[in-house]
Amino acid sequence: MHSSPCMANCALLRYVPYGCGVLFICTRACQSLESDNRNAPHFLYCVTLYSMKMVFEMKTKGLLFIFLFLSLSLSSQTVDYSVVSVPEETGLELVKITSENDNVAMPLVRRIRTGINWTANRVLDVSKDGKRLAFISSRGEATNIFVREISGAGSSTQRTNRTGVTGFSYSPDGKSIVFSETIGKNSQIFQTDAEQGFVCRQITSGNLDYAPVYTDDMSSVFFARQENRGFSLWSYDLQNHYLSSYSSGLTPCYIGDNTLVCTRINAEGRGEIWKIDYSSGIEECIISDRNISFSTPLISPNGKWLVFVGGSSLEAKGRVYYNTDIYVCQLNGEYLMQLTYHAADDISPVWSVDGKYIYFISQRGSAEAVANVWRLTCPVL
Repeated sequence: MHSSPCMANCALLRYVPYGCGVLFICTRACQSLESDNRNAPHFLYCVTLYSMKMVFEMKTKGLLFIFLFLSLSLSSQTVDYSVVSVPEETGLELVKITSENDNVAMPLVRRIRTGINWTANRVLDVSKDGKRLAFISSRGEATNIFVREISGAGSSTQRTNRTGVTGFSYSPDGKSIVFSETIGKNSQIFQTDAEQGFVCRQITSGNLDYAPVYTDDMSSVFFARQENRGFSLWSYDLQNHYLSSYSSGLTPCYIGDNTLVCTRINAEGRGEIWKIDYSSGIEECIISDRNISFSTPLISPNGKWLVFVGGSSLEAKGRVYYNTDIYVCQLNGEYLMQLTYHAADDISPVWSVDGKYIYFISQRGSAEAVANVWRLTCPVL
């Protein structure tokens, strides 16, 4: 998949392009319907509703840019991001956690005429003591993991000193962070201390590896590897130093008992949520919809619920606006519930350690569409 730079309000955007297409819209998001990235050839964590029509292409310095020309009436539509909440979100008790000075990196969301694509990387996590929030921040020309107190005390502190961090997660004991970084044409997995220093242990190399997550006993790290224009689930044994390959999928989340939940892209290009028992080989589709894509599932602390991202649409005056929202369901797929309804893009949700709250990234509450981390009260736990 090729893509394009944003063609509206470009002065408000700073792009951090990666060789394999992972990109964050940093500090500000475009306020028009059209918002695209550059140099994303391999469906990298873009959950696609429908294919896009390329209508013009131009080569500049070896990079191929695809410009999508939308009709004037479509591209001129705007979203009022200054609104904090909408009536459908009554009772969620929304609270902004970060500030504009945190430079929270907004995962790419691309709107096209017939749907929406988004990057599914996990770019947000909560420390195991529940006191700190870790997120990816864009400063200068680099993206790194920063940590701040959830209480709001003090400023955010830098935890990695890299150039292109694209996703991460805490270890179960809270002492380590495992992350992916795009370097040139490769994306590699690293491990670092969660509290001090910038020393990193390299786990994988020479491939396109993303979305790392620990097993509960910290013996292994699961991740997604891009191969032959598709994604498969792999693990790295931290004690014995060997790699294992399992089945297709991306954005793995370990839920215990040799079982993962993950995202899979079906034949129609829509994202589905699957549960995979890799010891028995039993695979089960939990959530699928004919019109909606889903991605990036995470298990609740009590092991009974999943939170994830889903596509959504708003209709007004004969026009349709596509965005991303936060959804939950039980682990067996029952009681699917859409939690957020704002026209902003709500993305990358994670649970609080007690399961009472869900943290996520959104441009809501900012007239300039600046991305921040928000918290909502979970109505199901």
